[in-house]
Amino acid sequence: MNYFSSDFKLGILGGGQLGKMLLTETRKFDIQTLVLEPSEEAPARYSCNGFYKGSLMDFDTVYQFGKMVNLLTIEIENVNLDALDKLEAEGLPIYPSPKTLRLIQNKGKQKDYYVLNDIPTSPHQRFVDLNDLRNALAKDELEFPFVWKCAQFGYDGNGVKICRSALDLVKLPDVECIAEEMIPFKNELAVIVARSVSGEVKTYPVVEMEFHPEANQVEYVICPARIDEKVAQKATKVALKVSEAFNHVGLLAVEMFQTSDDEILVNEVAPRPHNSGHYSIEASYTSQFENHLRAILNLPLGNTDSKVAGIMVNLVGEEGYSGQVVYENIEKIMAIDGVTPHIYGKRETRPFRKMGHVTIVNEDMTEARRIAEEVKNSIRVIS
Repeated sequence: MNYFSSDFKLGILGGGQLGKMLLTETRKFDIQTLVLEPSEEAPARYSCNGFYKGSLMDFDTVYQFGKMVNLLTIEIENVNLDALDKLEAEGLPIYPSPKTLRLIQNKGKQKDYYVLNDIPTSPHQRFVDLNDLRNALAKDELEFPFVWKCAQFGYDGNGVKICRSALDLVKLPDVECIAEEMIPFKNELAVIVARSVSGEVKTYPVVEMEFHPEANQVEYVICPARIDEKVAQKATKVALKVSEAFNHVGLLAVEMFQTSDDEILVNEVAPRPHNSGHYSIEASYTSQFENHLRAILNLPLGNTDSKVAGIMVNLVGEEGYSGQVVYENIEKIMAIDGVTPHIYGKRETRPFRKMGHVTIVNEDMTEARRIAEEVKNSIRVIS
């Protein structure tokens, strides 16, 4: 099929910042795109050929949108899978497939799948609701501390809480959830795997993630990870095993823990472009967004190697500020060599909302990390 400068239409479910950055690549190749997104203020709104406002969880909305396109992909997992099943049965190519999404969309099912496929992960228990979890504690079937996660619809640190006592349960939502054993770890790592329709597979280098202690959001993504080569090889091997188990098409971001004794445990996965791969726009030969596009269109995958060391700094709304966004000191960081800001296009800021990111590239990793700290301490997302 001729995708370029043709009548071919690619549909994207979701129009957030991931969709916006994916559309940069479709515009480069002149591929027509249609986007379905519930928010009129979506970052991807002005970059696509056709924008449709509607719920991603509504069967009829998703089904009718799918009938307008030649191929469908996602930038968010929380979509109506029954509609995707029907579209796929009628012959519409959908990547990742609804079968893959069913295994990933619910974190309880996702964790069970790791156990079923002998993929190393932390011990976990599933609960139908908060009362079920409380009963397990009362019967000594669950012990503090543990990591609580809502089974569905969590994002950007929402839906995850470390529980050390009964007080930590007070404000938790009464939803299906899992409790994971707390694992002592040295590093949080990630590997992005690209897999095409025909089965070509490539991996990006292992990255290291540093998290905000309160918001549970990634503050820095560092590529390459500052770890021993044997650990990096082990992490890549585990990521490839996860990719094979899910049999996905497109990108799969595999988040992992490096334990205190250098074992690798899978935390969770995302079947789409991911925050841990944003550095690749400037630092890699082929960005994660271009390779997602290549994979779902069954085109040859691009080189995933890095040209230089890359660090990504997330730009999130400062605590205490809500309203029309202002990027304070952005001109200061733009004066630094190797610094590139990406503004997502969200007009309204609020505490810890992802508003953009900054990439720092440098031949010297130590210098890149120093500049990243300077960037983090300089720019503020306020109102």
